[in-house]
Amino acid sequence: MTQATMTQTKVDNGVNVQALIGAREALEATPAAAQFKWRATCQWVNGTHSRSTVNSFFGLGEEQERPRSFTVDADHPEVFAAEDNAPTPAEIALTGLASCLMGGVASVAQHRGIQLYSVRATVEGDMDLQGILGIDDEVRNGFGTIRVTFNVDADASQEEIRALVAQAQKRSAVFDCMTNPTNVVVDVA
Repeated sequence: MTQATMTQTKVDNGVNVQALIGAREALEATPAAAQFKWRATCQWVNGTHSRSTVNSFFGLGEEQERPRSFTVDADHPEVFAAEDNAPTPAEIALTGLASCLMGGVASVAQHRGIQLYSVRATVEGDMDLQGILGIDDEVRNGFGTIRVTFNVDADASQEEIRALVAQAQKRSAVFDCMTNPTNVVVDVA
């Protein structure tokens, strides 16, 4: 049992668990509404620099428009004869994994009554560039191994923290995308 549960202290990790539970119940009752399409558009800037924009998605049975757009730039470092204007796409993928797991940790902690004080995730991915550069066709283009290390300060035992991170991993969409084959269709319009 967590410290928060034993003392009945109100836990506030900034997650509205009641709204999440309500959404889950609504989607259980109407499975078609759970079908979402996330989108991004990407525009070439110059060289290897690009800018992606995210502003709308399909969900709950209809188009959803956010009140503002978000942009994410990507580039490559100078060691690749690029301008290093932004993180590489591979680094952005790592931040997606970290952010998805982090959101899960906060949500699961709130639901379990665990007060978080600080949470830090360090994500590191190993990549052999011989594949990307066409030096060796036997080397895969993507990550060989990705390591995620959490440092969590919370009103919880190490066992509870491990279980909290494991549950976040179990429900992470980005973890699933990175660890299971995903059908990706590339087309030219």
